[in-house]
Amino acid sequence: MADNKSDSKKVSRRKFLVRGGLGTIGVVAIGTYIFRNSIRREILGTVNSLELPYTDNTDKPMVWFEVTSENNILLHSPKVEMGQGTFTGIAQMAADELSVSMNQIQVVHAASSTGNIDSFATGGSTSISGLWQPLRELAAMLREMLLKEASRKMNVGIDELTIEDGMVSGNGKTMTYAQAAEGVENWKVPDTPVLKSLKEYKYIGKPIARVDLDAKVFGDPIFGMDAQMPDMLYGAVVRSTKIGAKFVSANTSAAENMPGVVKVIVEEDFVGVVANSMLEAEKAKDAIIVTWEGYEDLNTDAIFKIMTVGNGKSTIIQKHGDALEKQDGIETLEFRTPIGAHAQIEPNGVVASVEGDSAVIKISTQVIGLTRKEVASRLGLDVEKVNVIPTYLGGGFGRRLHTPHAVQAAVMSKAVGKPVKYFFSRKEEFQHDMFRPPTHHMIKGKLNGEGYLDSLEHQFVSGDVGNHSALIPDFLPPILGADIGAIRGGFIQYTGIPNFRSVYWHVSLPFATSWWRSLGLLANTFAMESFMDEMALKANKNAVDFRIAQIGDDSIGVRLKNVIKAASEKANYSEDITNGRAMGFAASIDAGTPCAQVVEVSIVDNEIVVHKVTVSLDPGLAINPDQIRAQCEGCVIMGISAVLYEQMYVENGELQPTIYGPYKMALMKNAPKEIDVVLLQGKDTPGAVGEPPLGPIGAAIANAVRRLTGERLTELPLKLSKTM
Repeated sequence: MADNKSDSKKVSRRKFLVRGGLGTIGVVAIGTYIFRNSIRREILGTVNSLELPYTDNTDKPMVWFEVTSENNILLHSPKVEMGQGTFTGIAQMAADELSVSMNQIQVVHAASSTGNIDSFATGGSTSISGLWQPLRELAAMLREMLLKEASRKMNVGIDELTIEDGMVSGNGKTMTYAQAAEGVENWKVPDTPVLKSLKEYKYIGKPIARVDLDAKVFGDPIFGMDAQMPDMLYGAVVRSTKIGAKFVSANTSAAENMPGVVKVIVEEDFVGVVANSMLEAEKAKDAIIVTWEGYEDLNTDAIFKIMTVGNGKSTIIQKHGDALEKQDGIETLEFRTPIGAHAQIEPNGVVASVEGDSAVIKISTQVIGLTRKEVASRLGLDVEKVNVIPTYLGGGFGRRLHTPHAVQAAVMSKAVGKPVKYFFSRKEEFQHDMFRPPTHHMIKGKLNGEGYLDSLEHQFVSGDVGNHSALIPDFLPPILGADIGAIRGGFIQYTGIPNFRSVYWHVSLPFATSWWRSLGLLANTFAMESFMDEMALKANKNAVDFRIAQIGDDSIGVRLKNVIKAASEKANYSEDITNGRAMGFAASIDAGTPCAQVVEVSIVDNEIVVHKVTVSLDPGLAINPDQIRAQCEGCVIMGISAVLYEQMYVENGELQPTIYGPYKMALMKNAPKEIDVVLLQGKDTPGAVGEPPLGPIGAAIANAVRRLTGERLTELPLKLSKTM
């Protein structure tokens, strides 16, 4: 199907509102220089709960879809598939509006050359929710375009035609979508047609099997590590093991004459080797003597000393009523969380080919558009001449929200005149990760005479998450005064409390920290929900009832109450200890999606064992309930791993460990025997799913341990301080 570039389409009111809304945030943000406090807090609250819409190309179905000669539909997805099931969900949405069967839809990653580029990224739990409206509109537009062509070719009025499984019928005649599209060069894009009602959908809301399942089960070469190009060579880049080290110079003489070495490339900011094999490239890399400067022999204690509330610059991100001052009866708890690695199975890597004034990049990335721009800028190419071809991701979790190694591979390819494949070693992946930052929390609260909170204050410090990342413009952090990633989960959700405030402290760290699945949600919820539980115990109240009584009655408050009640009822929540097991409860709101969890734990050989987790989630409309349940299960397992085992540390200026094993993670034996998921629908559109279920798990486990042992654990990973 050819794209008629002269066609134009009026911007619908929906698109105007979407784009205008995002622009308004930017304009108001600039105004915070004049109205710093209340407006800044309002903006931060909006950003914290914002369900980001999709704002790129939504006018040309031809950019998104192809009709094949076999009468199938090829959907070029601007969102990447990294295991979350996005391809299945968007296939369901497209199939329903196009009136084709699921087996007629094939979803592929949109190469940047298609023009279907997501300028945001794949992240923030926005893939399904962001595409919900525009993708259905695009599919409906294409359906109307094909219907019009079929009507013309069949000489049958449009009103007399029906469609089923991509087959147009009417007045005794039939024609496939492929036949309708054949030979058409110029397409007229219609105004957005009326979308189907939910009751007309065959696939939306159904537990459809994953469309990428066969490829993964049978080991098809779909990941970045599988990528190949003809006459491909292999690259390696020298990286310092020291935090903060800056490249100064390199002695490459020994490496240049080693077997298999094609070329040693020395740039201002890196030195790399290109060889005939990966092993030869790695060996030559190790023979290069590099001079580094600017590093210090830091250790974990020094990092934690830096990361303490009171250091850095503070911003009040939320405030209602009077703040806690020096009063009698104030309870205070402090919490800490460690540095965390992404530890995804597939290390970062890329295959790059630069020929003349163009480049082709095959890569596992969450940021196709950004990668394209960075390669073009470094090589001095027109951005349209760089084609980034995304692959499936062997785990993302935010690690691939910046993939500058594509630039290094492209530079090496240009230097040798052949394609170059370059992948991180496992040690490099651990030491040069963009880590989950460590955090420190100080929470204070005071109960009133009825045993409920009169005042609550959350002060927390975190390293960068969004700030100084490639996705956040440099001008924004000083205006907002807070890191929009670090504050996720840092807002107090119990707005029925008369007086509360939340204060964010920013501290810069000497190593890279950035996006990690759920951003600040895991750490902030661990601290806040642990404190809420402790106050419920002090008030001698049931943990569930204590929370519900202090939640507001606005729409999100009602949804939060409902998930709390649903989780409690499904798990038969009890605060009794039965057969050596105790239950713990926690809840959170992230990106407009409330989640509550009940865990059941015991202590075996002085280790915390999680037996069962009950999850209640309100994601709004469930496009694929099985997909959402799988995301909940994945978040629970990942959360258990993060809160019971995972921890990076700093020793002699180096981040450690550098390999699986020493970097402890949950194993199959550590997974709960049962994960029960209850889905609610508190709104009629799909919401965020990928990250919200990660919020409550840490606090829920800690709260269960508190009831079982009497010990309040305040640091991750959770470890008992005394033998049981």
